[in-house]
Amino acid sequence: MRAKDSQSVINTALIAMSGGIDSTVAARLMMCDGFDCTGAVMRLFDGGDKTAADAQSAANLLGIPFYAFDFTECFSGSVIEPFVNDYFEGRTPNPCVRCNKHLKFGCLLDKAHELGIDYLATGHYARVERDASGRYLLKKGVDQAKDQSYVLYTLTQKQLGRIKFPLGGSTKSRVREIALSEGFKNINNSESQDICFIPDGDYTAFIRNRSEAPLRNVRLVDADGNDLGEGKDISSYTVGQRRGIGLALPHPAYVLEIRPDDNKVVVGKSELLYSGAFTATDINLIPVDRLDSPIRVCVKIRYSDPGHQAIVHQTGVDTLHIEFDEPQRAITGGQAAVIYDCDTVIGGGTII
Repeated sequence: MRAKDSQSVINTALIAMSGGIDSTVAARLMMCDGFDCTGAVMRLFDGGDKTAADAQSAANLLGIPFYAFDFTECFSGSVIEPFVNDYFEGRTPNPCVRCNKHLKFGCLLDKAHELGIDYLATGHYARVERDASGRYLLKKGVDQAKDQSYVLYTLTQKQLGRIKFPLGGSTKSRVREIALSEGFKNINNSESQDICFIPDGDYTAFIRNRSEAPLRNVRLVDADGNDLGEGKDISSYTVGQRRGIGLALPHPAYVLEIRPDDNKVVVGKSELLYSGAFTATDINLIPVDRLDSPIRVCVKIRYSDPGHQAIVHQTGVDTLHIEFDEPQRAITGGQAAVIYDCDTVIGGGTII
């Protein structure tokens, strides 16, 4: 990094790098904006050596210093263990939300501070702005198809003040154009995986291998409590699931509810999956500290959800009650509920 002096102030930025196009172009854009940049990769789990090597290659191509930080212990305790526990407790977690909260904008942002670096920049498609009062706002990325604000709702005012999202105002096609014009021909162009620490996608096997207790098969029951037979262990099910239930019924069967306390999974017809209201906890609000009155907003209950109109009430220090205008399908415990006012993220919480 270049030293700051009294004659000229040079802003510095730590770039979270994966070796892919998005983070590499994000670094280039920060450099073009006059930032003195340093690359960094997070080592999160065994088997991440290729990502570290790709990130190092990208940093070398850009001609910037580079760090590789070992965060495996933090990642295991903050992401993997809760991920496994949630499934055994009947929830379906979103590990990306926890990773952003505890690792990228937790451990890595702390490292930036330790190194005396002003900002942390990432390749997320989202934007940070300030309102008239000076409060930071999180907004959707301009490219609606790539917007990642859903997994960033946990960001605090302190964090938002030290974060840069240089791709937030760009489209994915524009990012590819920049990569081509900069000669980034060998940069990895593949999209990131849903669950990076389960590369083969078999999360059920992963969960079973991490279990310390003997696995018990559940009893499958209908909505009236009638026993339908034996199923797999409880980690094999998620609300809304149809395939792999293992029942031969006269109608398509879906998972309606998971009851870890009595080791039962409720199944039934698709129409029974719809619900009009739910509670969210572990909340974070961004433009305000508290909702003093009910607000009409758009709420997403999963990453791919387009969002639906609802009324949100804050019912406690850490709880929200959300009522949809129309019932929604498969509201799933453990997933994030994220609240929007147009393109501004009001906040969110974990569905219970």
